[in-house]
Amino acid sequence: MPSIETLVAFFGVSALLALTPGPDNIFVLLQSAQRGWRAGMCVVLGLCLGLVGHTAAVALGLAAVFAASSLAFTVLKFCGAAYLAWLAWGALRAPAGAGDAPAQGAAAPGDGPAARGGALRMVGRGVVMNLTNPKVLVFFLAFLPQFADPARGAMARQVMVLGLVFMLATLLVFGAVACFSGAFGALLLRSARARLLLNRVAGLVFLGLALRLATAQR
Repeated sequence: MPSIETLVAFFGVSALLALTPGPDNIFVLLQSAQRGWRAGMCVVLGLCLGLVGHTAAVALGLAAVFAASSLAFTVLKFCGAAYLAWLAWGALRAPAGAGDAPAQGAAAPGDGPAARGGALRMVGRGVVMNLTNPKVLVFFLAFLPQFADPARGAMARQVMVLGLVFMLATLLVFGAVACFSGAFGALLLRSARARLLLNRVAGLVFLGLALRLATAQR
């Protein structure tokens, strides 16, 4: 188990990394603005679940095997790029009324099966967004072991603890982004023209993220 001092320092670094503009927090910002803070929080939950997968891969040694395979890296990044391109296509084609009102796309307490299905869909978007980005896995492989000390026990256990701390920092930072963006988006969604503009901006950003991921190098 890492020391308390190490965990506190690691949490601070993780929070700063979560605040740094990147594909994940941009994705949260746009989805929250388009669909409301509840949908944004569902995306955040999905991203955090994806981090659990990356952490487990590092702890079990699978990440090292993956990082050594250029084919695996290439296949995964093109899967992620294709998914982002699909989201971009949907956003660019969406009519003005398809931005989803803030309460849509996520389930509130007491909502029916359709709303719960929308929430699960947004969680799934976060999971896919995270797990199909091989750069996250390569980053975790290089980042997490730096804070683990072999003298303090099994490395795999320490890596899992560190991954959970990283997930907590991400949840707090991205959750704040989702809430603020959702509140701002609620104002924009009152206008059909603003909804249309937001859909087009989201589509272009998703397309840019797809191109960035498709051209990423290890």
